[in-house]
Amino acid sequence: MLKDTQSERDDRKLAIDRVGIKSLRYPMQVRDKHHAIQSTVATIQLTVDLPHQFKGTHMSRFIEALSAHGPVVHVENIRDILEQTARRLESDCAHLDIEFPFFLEKKAPVSGAIGLLDYNVVFRATLAKGVLDFVVTTTVPVTTLCPCSKAISLAGAHNQRGHVTLSVRCTKPMWIEDMVRLCEESASAELFSLLKRPDEKHVTEQAYANPVFVEDLVRNVALRCDAIPNIVWYRAEAENFESIHNHNAYALIEKKSSTSA
Repeated sequence: MLKDTQSERDDRKLAIDRVGIKSLRYPMQVRDKHHAIQSTVATIQLTVDLPHQFKGTHMSRFIEALSAHGPVVHVENIRDILEQTARRLESDCAHLDIEFPFFLEKKAPVSGAIGLLDYNVVFRATLAKGVLDFVVTTTVPVTTLCPCSKAISLAGAHNQRGHVTLSVRCTKPMWIEDMVRLCEESASAELFSLLKRPDEKHVTEQAYANPVFVEDLVRNVALRCDAIPNIVWYRAEAENFESIHNHNAYALIEKKSSTSA
């Protein structure tokens, strides 16, 4: 019989907050707002809390818990995956982080030309003593135009691409598309993968008519989140990749809650 070193006792009396597997690429299917199934590839981190008396954990059991649900991960399986992981690893708490690209088909505002745009999405789930906590994070690229630059310039104003990263905890599931739209409507203008000249004119003029600082951007997102009763906690971050500075501008607003991460 082979020796099970991981199960040996550890006398240092130090529990480990998370131990497990990270950077595992795995097929995933996620449903969009039109109830179509989108196939993608996720990067997965699956961990447990390790009690102080255990020397180590059994890494193979994480893969077993994941593989037990078949060759493709679905959102509906998240709780089962966590329950199996906690049971196999003899832990009270299990964590699953799933990061993946989500694609939306977007029409250009004037020509109607169609192109795909990708958004980075992260599902973070924790099962602690039977209670599931689930947070969705979406990173949305946007355009912002500087109000100060517009106010002081005789012609034009500097604008730049930026990222809005919105994390939400909800009483019922929120569509990724709705999170994307909320962020885009908070910026000077949204981004498109395909624009013809009339579209470029429209987007440029829209941004010029709607200047926002990075502070305005997170406040706009926060106000929109506050207006949605389903959202019980959020964290709104904005980072502008400045076009006339060699640093980025950054802002964050977080709605506190008793269960916030």
